[in-house]
Amino acid sequence: MREYPNTMPNDKKCMLNNSDKLSLTSELQHSYLFAGVDDAQLRRVVESSSVLTLADGEQLFARNDPAKHFFQVRSGQFKLFRLSKNGIEKVIHVIGPGETFAEAIMFMEHHSYPVTAEALTKSEVIAFESKVFIEILRESVDTCFRVMSDMSMRLKMRLDDIDALSLQNATLRFVTYLLQQLPEDSNDPSDIHLTLPKSVVASRLSIQPESFSRILHNLIKQGLINVDGPAIHINDLKGLRSFNG
Repeated sequence: MREYPNTMPNDKKCMLNNSDKLSLTSELQHSYLFAGVDDAQLRRVVESSSVLTLADGEQLFARNDPAKHFFQVRSGQFKLFRLSKNGIEKVIHVIGPGETFAEAIMFMEHHSYPVTAEALTKSEVIAFESKVFIEILRESVDTCFRVMSDMSMRLKMRLDDIDALSLQNATLRFVTYLLQQLPEDSNDPSDIHLTLPKSVVASRLSIQPESFSRILHNLIKQGLINVDGPAIHINDLKGLRSFNG
C-alpha cells in the first residue's frame, strides 16, 4: 500500500509559485465548497494545496490507501471504481472538471479511500489537505452546511442509481443514460458524442460488455439509434423517450 506523506508524491506534485497561488485563490472563490470561507481561511487552503498532473490510465490513489487528501478536478476525467474478488471492475462514479471528491472520508472513522481513482485522460487535480479543511470546518458554520449539502446531493444521486439498477433492465438503463446526455428541451434527432469509453459506460450502468454490445445492436435494429465509434445518432427521439424495455 502506498503511503502518502503530508504532501503529495513529488513525481505528480506541481509546486505553486505566487502567481499560481493567486490563480488558485481566484479559482476556489468560485467553487461551491469554498464559497463560505473567509479570505484568511482560503489562504490556508491554498498554502496547503498541491496541483497534480496525471497521465491517461494513471492512478491518483488506490482502494485502502490512507486518505489524507480530497480533490477537485481542474481538467480531464477520473473514474472511481472497485474490483470484485474475481477482478471485474465496477465503476462507481465518473468525476469531471469542477467536481470535488473524497471529501466525505474526512468524517469517517477509518481514513482510507474506499475506491480507486484513475485518470481517464490526461488530467489535472487540486489536492487539499483534509486536516487543514477540518480545522476550517470547526471555525465556519457556513462551510459546514455547504459540505453537508454537497454530501446530501451525492447521497440522493446514489439512491437514484440504486433505484435504476434495481428497477430497470439493462437496456432501459442505457436508454435513460442516453437521454440524460441530451438537453431537456431537445425535440429533434441529435448526435451524442460519448466522452467516456463504452467499457466505462457499461461498467457504470452495471452492464456486462457482451450485453452492452447486444443492447447497441438491438437499438440499431429497431431504428432508434446509429453508432459510429464514440458518436451515437438518435434517429427516433420520441421512440427512445417512450421506450419501456
